[in-house]
Amino acid sequence: MPTIVIASSKGGSGKSTSAILLATALAEHGATVTVIDADINRPLSSWAKHAKLPDTLTVLSDVKETTIIDTVEEAAADSQFVIVDLEGTASLIVGLAISRADLVIIPTQGSQLDAAETAKTVKLVKVQEKSLRLKIPHAILFTRTSSAIRPRTLRAIEAEFRKAGVRVLQTQIHERDAYKAIFSFGRTLSDLDSSQVTNLLAAGENAKEFMVEVVSLFKEEATKPAHGAEAA
Repeated sequence: MPTIVIASSKGGSGKSTSAILLATALAEHGATVTVIDADINRPLSSWAKHAKLPDTLTVLSDVKETTIIDTVEEAAADSQFVIVDLEGTASLIVGLAISRADLVIIPTQGSQLDAAETAKTVKLVKVQEKSLRLKIPHAILFTRTSSAIRPRTLRAIEAEFRKAGVRVLQTQIHERDAYKAIFSFGRTLSDLDSSQVTNLLAAGENAKEFMVEVVSLFKEEATKPAHGAEAA
């Protein structure tokens, strides 16, 4: 079943938030999901200890370089979706996880500094493609954006990546109090109290749009030549 790796060489890019939003949205729509917390700080594991998780969502944290591949493959055999949240470095465990990905999502904020770090992660994916002689679908996800304004800098960065042939997701994860609250209160979006968190409905719709676009990418990839085809 599909393995989605959330990767970025820069900390604070929104990896863990993106992983939680995607995992819970998929699980709440009936899919079985395993999240592998491969970040040395274990943010998802800490969150999962307090959150009321959907019955179809499992979070695993006991993973290291020597076990990451086996953990991913075992989870993929049991779940409809596997989501791997990685540390914000270009470490061996990151490369190993990417080698097992059916899709790599690269979260980034809309600044030139973040774009430079994002380019490093794209290069890491390309290195894995060349090493393994296969295509690894990957896409950039802009995070902490405004739902009302798309700044010129952000538009320019999007255009640069698209010109370079890198897919950029249409959905962006907007800056929302609700996304901070899921960590602060140890909750899923659906368990947050709308009297305590602003724009909760909009946050939920944003997460659903993200999930729908990711699922559509897998449907699109299914129409293409086999994932194991040799990279050009």
